[in-house]
Amino acid sequence: MGLAKRISTMFQAKANAELNKREDPRQTLDLSYEQQLENLTKVKRAVADVATARKRVEIQAEQLKAQGDKLAEQAKAALGQGNEPLAREALTRREAIAAQLKDLDTQHASIVEQEDKLTQTSQRLQSEVEAFRTRKETIKATYTAAEASAHISEAVSGISTSMSDAGAAMQRAQDKVAEMQARSGALDELLASGTLTDLTASPTDDIQAQLDKAGTSSNVDAQLAALKEQMGSGSGELASGEGA
Repeated sequence: MGLAKRISTMFQAKANAELNKREDPRQTLDLSYEQQLENLTKVKRAVADVATARKRVEIQAEQLKAQGDKLAEQAKAALGQGNEPLAREALTRREAIAAQLKDLDTQHASIVEQEDKLTQTSQRLQSEVEAFRTRKETIKATYTAAEASAHISEAVSGISTSMSDAGAAMQRAQDKVAEMQARSGALDELLASGTLTDLTASPTDDIQAQLDKAGTSSNVDAQLAALKEQMGSGSGELASGEGA
């Protein structure tokens, strides 16, 4: 095979593959069914045309037969009048009509045979078209169900993939939350231990703490002095009582 032939075959194969990908079998089946209906209609029309021709032959034969009967009556009447030549003429014409009737009978038999064949063909095609229609609808339903299943499979696959990604994102989010919580806990521990100064506190908090501490010491000293004084007074009273 030459290079040009191989290239042509390759492009043809790609074209066929692309066509198969885009082709919807349901549309193809419907189109085929419509074509079969058209052909069936043509056959039925042919049967109708043959039947019409047969009817025309039959009408023509009836007319000729009526003419033959009339000529026979005319020949009889002519003989009754003693006019033998006229009777002979009538009978001669009647014989010609009889020959025509014989030809019409032959044509009629041929047309009837042709009509019977076409009728049988039409009936057979009718059955085949109906069977094709039933099969077509079955295949279309099966294809639709398969197509729906394929779409569901694609959706499930997409959901599975997205769920996997979502799970990974969720895990990353949880890891970040845990990391931030750990940092927050460590910062609270440093602030509590005094290693870090709480920048959120007021700048005068340390001064206030010293003032509060000094105030507390003064209160303690005052209370201690009062207690000593009270104890001293108690001792004096005790000594006076002993001297008396």
